Amino acid sequence: MRIKYIYQLFLSHISILIIAFLILSLLFAHYVENLVYENKVSELTEFGEQILDDFNQTGQEFVLAQYNNVLSSQNIYFSIFDQQGRIVYPLSPSSPRTRITEEDWNKLVSGEKVVTRHNIKWADQQVSLVAIPYIGRGGMIGGILLISPVSGSRQIISEMNQFLLYTVVIALSVSFLLSWILSKIHVNRIQKIRSATSKIAKGDYDAYIPASNFDEIAEMANDFNDMIDQLKSQNDEIDRLEKRRRQFIADVSHELRTPLTTISGVIEGLKNNMIADSEKEKGIQLVSQETKRLIRLVNENLDYERIRSNQLKLAKEKIQLKEVLEVIKDHLLYQAEEKGIELQIDVDEKSIVFADYDRLIQILINITKNSIQFTNQGSVWLRGSQTHHETIIEIEDTGIGIDKQEVESIWRRFYKADLSRTSTQFGEFGLGLSIVKRLVELHDGKITITSEKNKGTKFMIKLPTS
Repeated sequence: MRIKYIYQLFLSHISILIIAFLILSLLFAHYVENLVYENKVSELTEFGEQILDDFNQTGQEFVLAQYNNVLSSQNIYFSIFDQQGRIVYPLSPSSPRTRITEEDWNKLVSGEKVVTRHNIKWADQQVSLVAIPYIGRGGMIGGILLISPVSGSRQIISEMNQFLLYTVVIALSVSFLLSWILSKIHVNRIQKIRSATSKIAKGDYDAYIPASNFDEIAEMANDFNDMIDQLKSQNDEIDRLEKRRRQFIADVSHELRTPLTTISGVIEGLKNNMIADSEKEKGIQLVSQETKRLIRLVNENLDYERIRSNQLKLAKEKIQLKEVLEVIKDHLLYQAEEKGIELQIDVDEKSIVFADYDRLIQILINITKNSIQFTNQGSVWLRGSQTHHETIIEIEDTGIGIDKQEVESIWRRFYKADLSRTSTQFGEFGLGLSIVKRLVELHDGKITITSEKNKGTKFMIKLPTS
């Protein structure tokens, strides 16, 4: 059986209120009833003591008659009795009579007051009765008996209970309304969270909820919004990864297609004797170059994935920076001279770099190749210096430079600032600089680039000294 939460809240509130009002009403009615009867008994006792006192002082019967006239108007009657229990006032045959039980009489004889609230009948009606003894030197010499019908007290109690009922009805009505409103408010707040959850389930991550620190539901809304931010961030990351995956497949397919097409064409030509004997050696050499090109592409991709997934372990050590730059110069001197480029080294002999030797060589060769590739009849400088906290390596060329709009894009995988790079043998796949940046970051360093079109480019690497 399914019961809506608003009805559960409403019924729980109202049940508690009804039970509370019933208990309070019963206790209040009992208290009022006791209070009324206690006041009546107190009133009769006070009248009785006053009558005995005045009659004892005057001894005149007219005093009793005056009291009788006054009290009868208030529906109170009294009788004077002697030590044998006989009524001595009033002597009228119509005067009410009652019998005092033996137990009550013994109390009177011992000087105690006898009180009976409303459990006896007097002249066919329920009355409250008070009997007060008059004690002389020899003991009880008489007393006074006062009675008052219960109907007056019950009328007062009935009126008070009626007002109490009206109060309870009004209070319950107001409580019903407030409970319904409060239940509706709480349910609406929960409903907002439920609606937002449904939106998220459908892929809408903009389902934020108005939040505050008012209560636990508000705190839950804050946590819910934090969850949305995390889900949105994760979803954006998934989208970015998916775009990168698609772009990667497209780029790799594009890069593989050219050498594979060349290799396939040459092999088909050799197979079908479509290539002259004098050109066969040239075709075989072309297949060999394209095969090596494919191997370099696969190796660069493997390197990039190892670096990106933090599977690459560095063996850092202190290395003389001048020796490293001279190795780079010796390794690339032939390529530079072919393009009329002068390689120059400017480094402090005492400068030390704290890095993985093989990966540092890989970083510098990639950048220097890039500078050589985009420079003709110019210079490439390899500079190095050291401060207290870091080692600075600069590679600057006088090449064609890079547009400002493309400077930040060169770190992207497969990005090529110039389509002509596909025809060169160095860095033709657009993976070199992306690998360089990741390797520098693995060394806890930073790499920046400044470039001006047709004036040259400068790479700056900063590596911590320890």
